[in-house]
Amino acid sequence: MRRKTWLRFIYLSLIVLVSAVTLPGLLFGGNAGGHSPSIAEASSPAPIIGEKGTIVMGTSPDYPPYENVDAKNNGEIIGMDIDIAKFIAAQLGYTLEIEAMDFNGLIAALQTKRVDFVMSAMSVTEERKQNVDFSSTYYVARNTIVSRASEPVETAEELAGKIVGTQLGSTQDLFAETLEGVELKKLNRIPDLIQELKAGRVNAVIVEDAVAVEMAAANPDLTVSYLPAGSAEDGYAIAFPKGSELVASFNEVLEEMKADGQIETITDKWFQESEAGSDSTINFGVLKGYVPYMLKGVYVTLLFTLVSALFGFVWGTILSLFKISGIKPLEWFATAYTSVFRGTPLLLQLFLIYFATPQLTGYNISPLLAAGLAFGLNSAAYLSETIRGGIMAVDKGQREAAMALGVPYWTMMFRIILPQAVKTILPALVNECVALLKESSLVSVIGVMDIMRRANVVQATEFRALEALLFAGLIYYVLVLILTSFARLLERRLRRSD
Repeated sequence: MRRKTWLRFIYLSLIVLVSAVTLPGLLFGGNAGGHSPSIAEASSPAPIIGEKGTIVMGTSPDYPPYENVDAKNNGEIIGMDIDIAKFIAAQLGYTLEIEAMDFNGLIAALQTKRVDFVMSAMSVTEERKQNVDFSSTYYVARNTIVSRASEPVETAEELAGKIVGTQLGSTQDLFAETLEGVELKKLNRIPDLIQELKAGRVNAVIVEDAVAVEMAAANPDLTVSYLPAGSAEDGYAIAFPKGSELVASFNEVLEEMKADGQIETITDKWFQESEAGSDSTINFGVLKGYVPYMLKGVYVTLLFTLVSALFGFVWGTILSLFKISGIKPLEWFATAYTSVFRGTPLLLQLFLIYFATPQLTGYNISPLLAAGLAFGLNSAAYLSETIRGGIMAVDKGQREAAMALGVPYWTMMFRIILPQAVKTILPALVNECVALLKESSLVSVIGVMDIMRRANVVQATEFRALEALLFAGLIYYVLVLILTSFARLLERRLRRSD
């Protein structure tokens, strides 16, 4: 009788798990249900000029004036690279779709065919040529040294013996590695380099001229020194997956744009003199116009937390029942699962699900769905132990009495044991939800537009971090207070029912 009950339980568990995995897909979307397949996903050749189709561009929108989010208006990604990409896509008959992510994930996105091409002020290097194909260059930038006005650094020779910040994987990073006697500090984002410089953790940063001008305009306490210009081979180009058929057609349009002055027109539009910023330590006036944009991230954060928590609770409950089932294969599986997910970093799990899923299955999983799965699966590993402890804490007499009365095992577990266990572990469940809410900031690294990602956008646009981060911290704190208040009300209600 008990074996049949467990077989039914296993079948039902599988149904619940499949439903839990499918539900985030319905809520968050992927390439199912109306998503137009990208060229990278299709096996057919690139369409002829004038033929409609969707082409996906990857970019890191934290590098104005090349690409950044227009947070004060509609939240659209804008910039010089975006205008050039839109022009090329229109000439070739494509509908352009832009996917935002961190700069250090762009090459991986090309290799896993998440995007059809990358345009993010990316320089052509021999190392990158081994992994991706490049178009002809469309702009040649000039390296500059940005330092504090109180301790200016004017030449490359003066960098010897100093700590220098660079963006990981950038041309400036490669240039800095050739300097002797320099200690390098490599970060993923330009705005983070600015804060390191202003905080005195680095003596100077090496960036390109257009970005340096923006940085100095927004921060009058910084000064800019130009380095000798490089060759045209050091310019920016469009990156494609190896063997992409798009390279030739993109090059053709780029040459036409250079010939008729279209590139120069777009460049002049974006390389305008910036207004001077404030040199005050804290100036919340820079957030003017950005508050509604940042508050929109609350919905994404709460939706993500809710679905991850529900999925984690359902799957964690199943795992906990596996552990006390007495069926060895189920016990081994649940124990091994818990060991793996608790023993590896959450960020690593997120990257594996996001980047490996398209490569292994061909399914173009959306960033929010990947984040929901990663956090739900990780949370389930911790909750399984919590729930198992709650079940074991229920008086053994409850189980014996139910069995003596002939109550089926399934009914006993879900009607008698689990409700009492949940009441016991409620504080631990609330702590897990709070942890999920705060850890949700990690999803910003794959482009999910949550609170933290939007704060990063404001930081990149204004070249000031403190104000946006303090406001984001305030939002998280208020959300946690609301969550814990609801938990206390629920706990009081449950105590009254004792």
